[in-house]
Amino acid sequence: MRELVGKVAVVTGAASGIGRALALRLAAEGMTLMLADVDHGGVAETAALAGDGKVLTQITDVSDAAAVAHLANRCFGELGAVHVLCNNAGVFQGGHMWTRGEEDFAWLLGVNLWGVLHAVHAFVPRMIEQDTEGHIVNTVSVAGLFAVSGSGGYALSKHAALAASQALAQDLATVGAKLRVTALCPGAVRTRIAESERVRPSVLAGSPTQDEVEALEQVGRAAAGGIEPSEVADLAVQAIREERFLVLSDPKYAARLRLQTETLLTGNLPSYQ
Repeated sequence: MRELVGKVAVVTGAASGIGRALALRLAAEGMTLMLADVDHGGVAETAALAGDGKVLTQITDVSDAAAVAHLANRCFGELGAVHVLCNNAGVFQGGHMWTRGEEDFAWLLGVNLWGVLHAVHAFVPRMIEQDTEGHIVNTVSVAGLFAVSGSGGYALSKHAALAASQALAQDLATVGAKLRVTALCPGAVRTRIAESERVRPSVLAGSPTQDEVEALEQVGRAAAGGIEPSEVADLAVQAIREERFLVLSDPKYAARLRLQTETLLTGNLPSYQ
């Protein structure tokens, strides 16, 4: 998809971080935007930063199928089409697998996996019916490639999001659709990912454990030393134009992925030390 000017883009998780960077980058390309998030103030600020182009906002909990369906209905109803769909909303919680409760997995899977699945169901059929070029960008994270210690349910949800992205891309190719898919897998990025609890629903609240606290501290330090969200947004736009499926934010992840595959083929457990 080479031409973006005048087209319509949807970005979830647009209130901050990578989502805000995607919104600003796509606005700079001359796209009309629909920005969604649960953070009313944050998404309004992103809209203001996006400039003079047409920007709509919608408060949307992507873990809620009805909310995502409403978002899609509004997009197609008011904007007439959707050409780029960025399923970017995501939350983090770390800790050992055996200390994560059902409410933890429900929250992580609800946003990181079901958020993607709800959007696929609500948007993709109508994007196919448009019979125009289009692109779906799923923000997966390198956690979708490497399940490191302390990543808990986060890695589980992101591995599933990667599988969903690949299956979607294969399905679209099988039916000859003009849509393409990108699995965006950044590593450490300067975002508020370590502060995800700020948007956690009270009905899914849990009790912090020491291993969770340590994981959050580690992720916070990594994020502080990471790349700028704008660099990830640049990679996403490049992937849209080049129709690239897998996008890594650092070449070292390719080498790590090769090593992981080779290690798994020997029947051994990969080490990420």
